[in-house]
Order: sequence, then C-alpha cells, then structure tokens
Amino acid sequence: MSSTHSEVLAPSRTQTDIKAYLDSVSDDLLASLPAAGQLSSSGRRGIIARYSAVLEGNFIYWMTGAYIAARSEEARSIIMDNLLEEVRDSHPLMLRKFAMAAKAPPNDADALVVYPNLSDVRLFIGRLETAPILAMMAFFESFIQRFMAYLEELAERQGSSEKEYTQVHGVCDIGHSEGLFRGLEAEMALEPDSREPEDYLFEGVHLLRALIESIFTNRSAVAA
Repeated sequence: MSSTHSEVLAPSRTQTDIKAYLDSVSDDLLASLPAAGQLSSSGRRGIIARYSAVLEGNFIYWMTGAYIAARSEEARSIIMDNLLEEVRDSHPLMLRKFAMAAKAPPNDADALVVYPNLSDVRLFIGRLETAPILAMMAFFESFIQRFMAYLEELAERQGSSEKEYTQVHGVCDIGHSEGLFRGLEAEMALEPDSREPEDYLFEGVHLLRALIESIFTNRSAVAA
C-alpha cells in the first residue's frame, strides 16, 4: 500500500478534506499507469478491453444504486440528470464503438480478470449505503475525466480515430463529479454520522480503486 492510501484524514468532515483525499487516490492511480508508449499492442488492448468490460454493463447499474439509496431531493435530482444523459446518449454504445475501433472488444478472459473485484463493488452497491456510494461515484467521475487522455492515447496507438467516448467524458464528467460532491454534501447534512470519514465513507472508493488496478495490471487486486 502506498503512503497516499495509508494516510489518515485529520478529524474534519468538510467537503474540501473529502475531495482532497479522493483526488489523492486518483493521483496515485494515474501515477501508477504504465507508459502508453512502452506497452505492446496486446497490453494496450488489454487495458481498453478490461475497462470496457467493467464500465459498459455496470456504470448505469452503480448510478441507479446511488439513486435508489439517495434520500435528499438534491442528490436524487443530480443523479437522475446523470442517468438521463447516460441512457439518452447511449454511453454504453459509445464505449463499445470505442473499444471495437481500437480492436479491443472485451472477451471472456478480460471479464475473468476483473470479476473478483467487480463482484466486490457490486455487493457494496447492493448495501445501498447512501453517502459511501456517492463518495465512490464522485471519485469515479473525477478519475474517469482525468483518465480519458490516457485511454485515448492507447486507442490511437491501436490505430483508432474513434474519439467520441473519450472526448465526451473528458468534458461532461467534470460537471458530473462536481454535482455528485454536492449530492454527497446534502446527504451528509441530512443524515449526520458521528464517525470520521475514514471509518465509513471510503469503503467503496477503496473497492473501486482495487477494481481499477485490476484493469491496469491484468490481475485481480486486493482492496485496502
């Protein structure tokens, strides 16, 4: 475990502290990415395919879990706007076209690599714990936005010129993340918790981090 993952937050529950911690997890993940230029074609294909295997069939499910769990009108409105965009603009189809153009549609082997960590995230979502789910989704939207340039470079090195998915998510996920942080703040105000954030709020973030690491490394990761 890196020092970034193991550090404990000061006893504060402000959104600034929470966002700073989640940004540090994203920083750590992005710093661990293998250089795109040093990957083989198989290595590039694998990252794109495993990313697609996770996102295409699960992101809307996760966001739906957040909507079901949310109690505040503000959070529910923010999440519904996100779901509307995902469904109306067919983001799963966007991702499938992106993967196919990069010669990287996911196969059974890709699905098996991510399956253990993906199952952990699915079970976590199923508990419908509002604030931890919103923290996870706010983190993920922010991470995806920052990850898009790397994913696009992998696809370009695969000979692809298909950029709709990466260009859309490189922009829209900034607003999505900001909105989810507002939703998280509303939920935490609605149901105050006496525990410190590191004791309950980041379980989903750590599970998702392990899942993302399995996308990068081609092996199941262990959540912190």
